[in-house]
Amino acid sequence: MDGSLYDLYEKDFYAWTQKQAALLRAGKLSEIDIAHLAEEIDSIGRSEKRELISRLTLLLLHLLKWDYQPERRGACWEGTIAVQRDNIADLLTDNPSLRAGLDLALGVAYRKAVLMAVAETGLARGRFPEVCPWGLREVLG
Repeated sequence: MDGSLYDLYEKDFYAWTQKQAALLRAGKLSEIDIAHLAEEIDSIGRSEKRELISRLTLLLLHLLKWDYQPERRGACWEGTIAVQRDNIADLLTDNPSLRAGLDLALGVAYRKAVLMAVAETGLARGRFPEVCPWGLREVLG
């Protein structure tokens, strides 16, 4: 690999991405920064997984608040629940292989949602179930 590509990756990531895309389009595979390109592709996949967990966390947080603070229910929470369900459906449509890890993602997201619910509601941690009380079908609507 050309040392200047390594330098470009370290100093100007955007320029590096544009150069890699141009090299791919031109079929100049021998000039590509393979090690960094593989690393970035892997990172994109992890990012999609993190987005799924983040959206599930927000959804679960609002489902917890909905169930544990019924007196505070409102259109805002209802809207957040609907929008996150829709966003998750879109994410899974765009990335169907994420479905294979959905049970694990739900567990991770639930743990985070409980921490947020404790902070936002002022309710004790013990008020919330240790494991997610809803199945995937219920969570995703």
